[in-house]
Amino acid sequence: MAGQRIGNWYFGWTIVAAATGLTLLTVGMRMGIGPFFLPIIEDLGFSRSMLAGMVAIGMLCYGLAMPLAGYLVAARGTRFVLLTGMVVVVVSSIATVLARHPLAFFLAFGVGQSVGLGLTSPVALTPILTRWFTRQRGMALFFLSTGSMAGIALMTPVFTSFIAWLGWRTTMLVFAAAFALFTVPAALLIFRDNAPPESDLRPEDLAARATAKATQPGPAAASLRVGDALRSAPFWQIALGLFACGFSMNLLGSHGVPMLMDHGFDAMTSALGIGLIGAVAVFSTLVLGRLADVLPRRDILATIYLVRGLGFFALVVVGTHWELYTAATLGGIVWSGSIALSSALLADIYGVKLVGILYGWAYLGHQFGGMISSWLGGWGYETFGTHWVSFGAAGTLLVAAALLSMRLPRRATLLVPRAAPAAG
Repeated sequence: MAGQRIGNWYFGWTIVAAATGLTLLTVGMRMGIGPFFLPIIEDLGFSRSMLAGMVAIGMLCYGLAMPLAGYLVAARGTRFVLLTGMVVVVVSSIATVLARHPLAFFLAFGVGQSVGLGLTSPVALTPILTRWFTRQRGMALFFLSTGSMAGIALMTPVFTSFIAWLGWRTTMLVFAAAFALFTVPAALLIFRDNAPPESDLRPEDLAARATAKATQPGPAAASLRVGDALRSAPFWQIALGLFACGFSMNLLGSHGVPMLMDHGFDAMTSALGIGLIGAVAVFSTLVLGRLADVLPRRDILATIYLVRGLGFFALVVVGTHWELYTAATLGGIVWSGSIALSSALLADIYGVKLVGILYGWAYLGHQFGGMISSWLGGWGYETFGTHWVSFGAAGTLLVAAALLSMRLPRRATLLVPRAAPAAG
């Protein structure tokens, strides 16, 4: 453990802090596009549906970059992936502010920046946290959700203020500079793939693990294959829930501020209302992380989806400041945790060996949902003159996800094929 502890401080928590900060910046930009939306439209003359389409495809590129990030982390290491992603983000941000033609803007902002942010996303950071943590792995991973929520809470009003002060182009460059200044030292000095073999286990934990290995038979799930999991109902219940999650989160990030402004709120009030959701979620994430270890995870996930769905219906009808802040506060309590709980449920049902692959495929559904909602938010408003099309769809999908989650296994139970294939 030499070099892994300084007194009672475990170095893994330093990695968690850096990962949380990087997630704040990454998700803050990708999920906090709302403040940029109207200024870009006014400056470049794009239609709302055109920019929404670019954002939608960008969300898909963001999702497709995540399996690539996981592969590169395994092949080249976390440091290489983070530095590569940082370079892509900086170059594409510069290209974005220089772009004037729709195609150039789309390639820079929609494709380039999305790929760069995907390479530095929580998917790239999950493997290193998994290696550094065993006993407190759930809490460590939940901190990535905290970083995501903090990104929404902080970056939305920050972007709004900077855009009003400096314009959207300079704000984009300031973000790129801040992203590089944080990522480079974190990648070079903090992120270390060579975790100690015993990770954060205590001596008594190591002894208990050795006893369990000696007395318990090998896991029956050794014969379970990815194809078996993909053909089973629980995987699709979780994947469809993540689709609804991505649909709702990206809709709020891309169209939440414009929707509230269309309903009569000023830009800062709209940004603060959306940001309040993330601010409350920062604290609720820590509580949900604790509850996930003592209560059935499917029940917590179903509650999150149900209350979040009702919150989307509420956001469309709020008309006063106190109604907006009340809806945002209640929504923030259940805004986080669905991604962490989904990955935990996949591990409970299918075992830890397959969770990385299955999580990658399920999370791709999350980004497909985000792609559709990013486009639907713009097209629905331009076509029907109302945000009920997109926000009503988000609320309905989340309620359906809650019903699907309630049909998941109540307790951790390893799903195995009926007849294990013969060895070899």
